[in-house]
Amino acid sequence: MKYVNEYRDPELAKKLLERIHQRSRKHVRLMEFCGGHTVAVFKHGLRQLLPPNIEMLSGPGCPVCVTASADLDKAIALGKLPGIIVSSFGDMVRVPGSQASLQQARAEGADVRIVYSAQDALEIAQENPDKSVVFIGIGFETTAPTIAASILRAEQEKITNYYVLSLHKVCPPIMKAILDLGEVRLDGIICPGHVSAIIGSLPYRFIADDYGIACAISGFEPVDILLAVEMLVEQIESGQPKVEIAYRRGVKPEGNPAALKLLDTVFEIGDADWRGIGVVPASGLSIRKNFEKYDAAKSFEIDAGPTREPKGCICGGILRGVSTPLECKLFRETCTPEHPVGPCMVSSEGSCATYYEYGTGVEKPAWT
Repeated sequence: MKYVNEYRDPELAKKLLERIHQRSRKHVRLMEFCGGHTVAVFKHGLRQLLPPNIEMLSGPGCPVCVTASADLDKAIALGKLPGIIVSSFGDMVRVPGSQASLQQARAEGADVRIVYSAQDALEIAQENPDKSVVFIGIGFETTAPTIAASILRAEQEKITNYYVLSLHKVCPPIMKAILDLGEVRLDGIICPGHVSAIIGSLPYRFIADDYGIACAISGFEPVDILLAVEMLVEQIESGQPKVEIAYRRGVKPEGNPAALKLLDTVFEIGDADWRGIGVVPASGLSIRKNFEKYDAAKSFEIDAGPTREPKGCICGGILRGVSTPLECKLFRETCTPEHPVGPCMVSSEGSCATYYEYGTGVEKPAWT
């Protein structure tokens, strides 16, 4: 299969690993920002194959995981209002809020439906003209253009019972926030491939220019990630941090102009609440005033009540890279994929779910 099989080629991987082992001398700490990268690193046993002086940390690049409890509580409160159908991606339905989850709300009578896209939610609105259909908009720059397109379609087709609760977040500001917190020392960042397919590589330049940290944008196959690590090692060893693209089949420096235009048409930059981090200025996407009739936050009175975090859950620290799932007393005990306490165990891209599925990253490699 083109663009998959060749990026799983063991011989190519071995050559990259040889170059990494030969070149890497310093003890370095790299963060894979994206949850998809974390899954790939564990699934293919890359931690075990890299030199012991290269430490890999997982970052906050899981949209479900970083959705704040307060925002999730708003979604659940919406589902309890009469005449409302809440539509959401599957993972979000199972994430525990302060008192319950959307799944529990559905069991108690709320009309909560799992969809695969915002267009599906729009069709539910068309099929139920007597109901208000709210789509829970989560995700980074990758998914936001499709949700922007759904609002434009609703405008064009005069669908008046469709709303979006925009909980979207953008990546570069949270990267800056983590670096400014200074809780973990980073030498390099593996930047998210899918996000970068939309925004390009240019928005990451501040990481190298202002913080002196190496950057490489990676795809999601083992050869992709090893190529990104090789680029990072070379930048670090040579003392020349920059932003490189190890995923050229998917990412251009300028990004995707059509998708960026969609984003700019419907959304504007606003503040966003990140689980474990708090409100980060200019890190979210708010619906513009001329489309506010589709904004669920402005169209409904939402009483979410007091917010609380799950007792004993350390998802916040895991998302900031200062903790690992193994440090959580709930991990594998009371918190499992069947009975998740925190979002990092719910999402397939969450660190806790990844550790649970593939191990700690120090066992025998699953792929060679």
